[in-house]
Amino acid sequence: MSEKKTEEQAFVNPIDKDKIAENPGLLPYAHTAGGAVIRPDDLGRVRGNAMTAMYDQTDRQMEQLRRQMETLVNQAQSLQQRMEISELIYQSQVPFQPIIHSIYYLYQRKADGVHLLSMVAPAEWGRKQPYEYLATVRLLGDHTWEIMDGQV
Repeated sequence: MSEKKTEEQAFVNPIDKDKIAENPGLLPYAHTAGGAVIRPDDLGRVRGNAMTAMYDQTDRQMEQLRRQMETLVNQAQSLQQRMEISELIYQSQVPFQPIIHSIYYLYQRKADGVHLLSMVAPAEWGRKQPYEYLATVRLLGDHTWEIMDGQV
């Protein structure tokens, strides 16, 4: 045993202690000639790329929301228009029971301005029309009216 102790004590490591790492895996660089090159990231560039991607993605989502809002606004305007024409027709003279999905014609009497819903098309009156044609309308299943042709 004494021989082993003297051998161990006699061994001197030829590598300078300042050039040896105790935990080489924690070094921020390769510690051997065959090790992978480790370069620190350019944090400014990484942040810049991330910000560009974030702005691009949020701009796309905002554009998608804008298109959805436009669709909803158009639907709301169409519904508002159907409601207004429906109010006008239900306040008009309607001498018959309208049938759903049938087409009718809205007129205004020239003499007193009273509105009238008719089954007679403008071309069917002949030469002298007793009313001013306003619109061709259709009764929908929800009992609102849709303008097919003309303006009110």
